[in-house]
Amino acid sequence: MSHARPVAARPAAALPLVLALAACSGGAAPDPPGAVPQESTVQAEVGYPVTVDNCGTEVSLEAPPERIVTIKSAPTEMVLALGLGDRLVGTAFADGPLPDDLADAGADVPVLAEQAPSSEVVLSTEPDLVYAGWESNLSAETAGDRTALADLGVATYVSPAACLEEGYQPDPLTFDGVFADIIEAGDLLGAPDAAADLVAAQQEELAAVAPSDSGLSALWYSSGSDTPYVGAGIGAPQMLMDAIGVENIAADIDDSWSSLSWEAIADAEPDLIILVDSAWNTAEYKIGQLEANPTTAALPAVQEGRYLIVDFPATEAGVRSVPAATELADQLAQLESGPGS
Repeated sequence: MSHARPVAARPAAALPLVLALAACSGGAAPDPPGAVPQESTVQAEVGYPVTVDNCGTEVSLEAPPERIVTIKSAPTEMVLALGLGDRLVGTAFADGPLPDDLADAGADVPVLAEQAPSSEVVLSTEPDLVYAGWESNLSAETAGDRTALADLGVATYVSPAACLEEGYQPDPLTFDGVFADIIEAGDLLGAPDAAADLVAAQQEELAAVAPSDSGLSALWYSSGSDTPYVGAGIGAPQMLMDAIGVENIAADIDDSWSSLSWEAIADAEPDLIILVDSAWNTAEYKIGQLEANPTTAALPAVQEGRYLIVDFPATEAGVRSVPAATELADQLAQLESGPGS
């Protein structure tokens, strides 16, 4: 089942309606006839309330959230990419450093916790929205149960690509689905124009990615020593491998990630190995594991060092997905043009 969702049309900004609403509010006087209203006014009056079905939970906002807490890198980077860094009152559980183009915007955002924050820590920031990367980030043991937070007046939102319930989990994840998620985030956060511009730029970048036509197979090696954890057939790893034109040896596993035995990997004999790089489980460490394991040490991909490397934060769907495809495609092109290719 495709995760791509149609983008709901937003009502057109109607100047007479905005003026009439302002006149009835008892607040500031409306703009003079013929004046162009500020964009924020149009969005506040016409674009809200916004209601979305998020992993089976209805999320409704009456106005753009002004105090946002993000958990995991993908939501943090989404908020920053939409130009809303000044609304972030805290982040937590980062998967790695921010990409260069967002580093300055996020430099001064308070870090609430290195891993999943407690509800007490989150509530101390007085948020009106908690935006999480995983559903498990919103539980009684972590930032707070979604219902409990709603009872306190705090809205919650989970990156749609991370939904796990049947009918909500992307199956498979696609770039169209990622773009739809960006649009939905822009609508929810009050930045639809920024979201549309971001999607247009990423669509242009993705169109420039040239997939390999060499028929290569690949292993996506995420983590694990005794039992490796690999990119399977319906998540971000599969989406990125499709984009660069390589065949996933675990494509027939109906999940985003999965365990896979070393023996099965050796039997598949992948032409290349994609290594997920993180501070706590580096690509260099994984290479050492592959070279030390008798089952994989004899693989041509290991003996010839046929590796691609992807940063851990780019392995979850979000604003890094397209740049990750670009980077992996560039690495693959260099690998194919190198000695012995």
